[in-house]
Amino acid sequence: MFHVHVKRLVTVALALPLLLAACQDDASSAVKYSTGGDPTDSPCDRVVSIIGYADLLLEPEGQEERQDFQDAVLGRVAEVRGITLEFGDRLPAELHGAVQDVRAATAGLARSDVPRERQVELLKQYRGAAGRIVAGCRD
Repeated sequence: MFHVHVKRLVTVALALPLLLAACQDDASSAVKYSTGGDPTDSPCDRVVSIIGYADLLLEPEGQEERQDFQDAVLGRVAEVRGITLEFGDRLPAELHGAVQDVRAATAGLARSDVPRERQVELLKQYRGAAGRIVAGCRD
């Protein structure tokens, strides 16, 4: 009798991971470029939030030449890139151009080997596109 219970227990223990994997939702298997949050989060909320978070380390708009492109800044910009890669295509269609502009600008801004003049230029491009996203998501 004891062996029958042990066999049942082993069978359930072996089958449980398979059952759990079969029950997973497609959203959880989506491509992830960022950590935290949930793939079902509001795309506007996630993108606007990360733009605001990056802004905490950026010089005010119009003062991009004063920006110190230290590692913390590059890291925040890389986070913006990850969030826009993950959620940007789910923003309203009229913002897709701005999303592409943010992605293009952050591709260079997130790298430390980009010359300073180019970083300043990319930051200006980023600010304009990020501003369009924030304004469009607030409408």
